[in-house]
Amino acid sequence: MKKLWDKGYAINKEIDCFTVGNDYELDTILLPYDCRASIAHVKMLAKINILTHTEAKKIEKELERIIVLHKNKKITVKQEDEDCHTTIEKYLIKHLGNLGKKVHTFRSRNDQVLTALRLYYKDEITIIIYLIHSFIESLESVKKKYGRIAFPGFTHTRKAMPSSIALWMDAFIDSMKDNQRLVDVLLDLIDQSPLGTGAGFGFSEKIDRVYTAKLLGFKRVQKNPIYAQISRGKFESSIVHVLTQIMFDLNKLATELILFSMPEFGFVILPREFTTGSSIMPHKQNPDALELIRAYYHDVLAQEFKIKTLTSNLIGGYHRDLQLTKEPTMHGFMITKQCLSISSLIINNLSIDKEKCRAALTQELYTTSDAYALVKKGMSFRDAYQTIGKKYTKG
Repeated sequence: MKKLWDKGYAINKEIDCFTVGNDYELDTILLPYDCRASIAHVKMLAKINILTHTEAKKIEKELERIIVLHKNKKITVKQEDEDCHTTIEKYLIKHLGNLGKKVHTFRSRNDQVLTALRLYYKDEITIIIYLIHSFIESLESVKKKYGRIAFPGFTHTRKAMPSSIALWMDAFIDSMKDNQRLVDVLLDLIDQSPLGTGAGFGFSEKIDRVYTAKLLGFKRVQKNPIYAQISRGKFESSIVHVLTQIMFDLNKLATELILFSMPEFGFVILPREFTTGSSIMPHKQNPDALELIRAYYHDVLAQEFKIKTLTSNLIGGYHRDLQLTKEPTMHGFMITKQCLSISSLIINNLSIDKEKCRAALTQELYTTSDAYALVKKGMSFRDAYQTIGKKYTKG
């Protein structure tokens, strides 16, 4: 057995390599999820009497074995297999003979990959939720320890009004809590089972999609089979869009930490072991990790637009273009998880220089308060503004 769609003729090797691309490597990640979906599918086939319960148990046992082999890195998707579905089916046929050939009844690779991806997405989002929570805890620990310290707030990169570490940290805590709300909405969006939609047009025979959805832990069934197909790309762009919102906050905080840890400011002290050096300048301690976090926002943002442009102008149904949505989504998850973890690590280990913060609280930061003091004495705000402003206007 070569390909699941093999019809007895040989495909050009260059065409084969080109169409497979690196999808087989990505599918190695999806292999255990495809096994989980297959177990649910097999149980459903037994429920509707396509398989006997004995046959179903035999297949389930082998699928569970594949999951263990994958965990122990003893099975991978090979390039000649094209995808994880082929790897799994070949294994089942090798170990179960003709029984292994029955697994694909009432199923297409289209709904197989959609289901495996949805299960993978749910797991990845669960990790993101945990990492956001951990990051918020890190911010709160800095607020608790240094929150009372006042330091300048800036607009246009110039001193504006007094701020505090608590006010600064709270801004990102509040924003991350909003990100949590976005993630919750995202999880609800994708938490619907496409299994049983086939190639996008359903099946002539009645199958129990509600049963498989329940077995796989989906909240509901994605009923319309055409929508199941056209949601591929839509759901992925939604996922990466939410990841960009998280990365936007990490980008902004990283930028501020870079600025405020400059010796010229000195409000923030980064641990020496978190910085890198120069090959020529002995004194350098560079905030490379923060610079990479800042840069990775643009990387994840690019993945969102890649997905959006890849999937536009396609009519309903499956197109091979959709294969290329896997990698940017997986990449987005990987980068966001890394950046959340590293950001928490940095926040947990930084310190605030109280004396540098106090010294930076120069008089011009209080001009608005001085104007309001005149207002309280009966002067209009505009006149008060002009009166105070003259003290700080040169020439």
